Parts: sequence; structure tokens; C-alpha cells
Amino acid sequence: MSSLLHDLDDVTVRRIAVSSMDNNVYLITAKQSGEQVLIDAADDLPAIQALLAEGAADARGPARLALIATTHQHWDHVRALEGLVAATHAPVAAGRQDVSGIPVGVDVVLDHGDVLPEAGADWGFTLAAVHLRGHTPGSIAYVLEPKDVPPLIFSGDSLFPGGVGNTQNDADRFSLLYADVVGRLFNAYPDDAEVHPGHGRPTTLGAERPHLAEWRDRGW
Repeated sequence: MSSLLHDLDDVTVRRIAVSSMDNNVYLITAKQSGEQVLIDAADDLPAIQALLAEGAADARGPARLALIATTHQHWDHVRALEGLVAATHAPVAAGRQDVSGIPVGVDVVLDHGDVLPEAGADWGFTLAAVHLRGHTPGSIAYVLEPKDVPPLIFSGDSLFPGGVGNTQNDADRFSLLYADVVGRLFNAYPDDAEVHPGHGRPTTLGAERPHLAEWRDRGW
């Protein structure tokens, strides 16, 4: 099965699912610069390296893994992180409040509203960091806004088809996550924005929007 999700004017977006937990690993490759960002080195280093090679073939010149962007600290999203860093020496990004739970040093500490790459670098695309508190304290969604399709939201475990992420029946955590997802995603991006979660199939904000009140009322 092809890993290709989108072949756009400036970038390609690829995805593989790894492990028995169906973790999604996403790769963005800039066609012109060859710069790549991998989102969640979840598991299966050989499969991730094969994904990087597939993405490298999308570039017009040499490719380079510019960043490993971690959505959150949970173990199932970082199992291949140490091996990938050792193999590529790529820097790692994560949300500020999750840094202590990441098994390698975090080079780029993210807060809500930060934009990647940092000043002085040019990948040929940018990613917005959206802090979504509740599933973990420092969960980050990464938003790519290509010029030729609606926004792509890589939501980690904070937003799925059918609801927000697991908050372990903690009402305060659910309220925080629900408020962030509504305010920082549903109120900020259009209905045709695609949501690519940390597990399972994608959705759109428009498909989920009619159910927001239901999620709020049920508390999960």
C-alpha cells in the first residue's frame, strides 16, 4: 500500500501505521529544498527509515530530516525516537510541558502559536504549533497550510473522529481539552481542514463539528 496521502505543489505528505496500536507516523517533504519533518517516531525504526526514503524520492534534490516533531510524551508515540535520533542526528521538537517525558533531549521547545522552522531557516513550508492541554499537559497539534489544499491538522491523540482524546475520566482535564480543541482548532480553521490523528483514520473539522455539543454533554 502506498504511503502517499497528498502530492501537492510544494510538498508531499506520507503516512504509515506502526505497531499493534496502529500509531500513525507522518512525513512532510518539501519538493524544492528536500527538507523533511517527521511527526511522531512512534515505533518500527526500519519502517520509518523506509518512509524517509520514499519521501526523499519526492524531492528534486538531496533530502534531509530537518526535524522530528513529537505530538506528546506518551510511550507509544516515542518508541523509535532514540533510534531515529541516533541514526539521523535530527533535532527534536515537543511541547514545553511534555519535555520531561520525552526520552531524548528536546532541541525545540514549543509553546502555543509558535511557527516552525525557527527564525533563519527555510524549509519551503511552515508548521504552526497548537497547544492542546488535557490528554497530556504539553500535547501539540501541528498545522500545515499548503497553498493548494485546505489545512492539514496533525492532532496527535487530542482529536479523533468521534471525539477528543482520552482524559482518564478526569472532568477538569476533559474541560480543558474540549475548550482548547474548540477554541484553537474548530474556531480557528475551516470546516474542510483535514484532521490526521495519532491513531486510525482521518476526518475533517466539518464532519466533527455537528457533534461538539454531544461531546461536551457526555464528558468525553
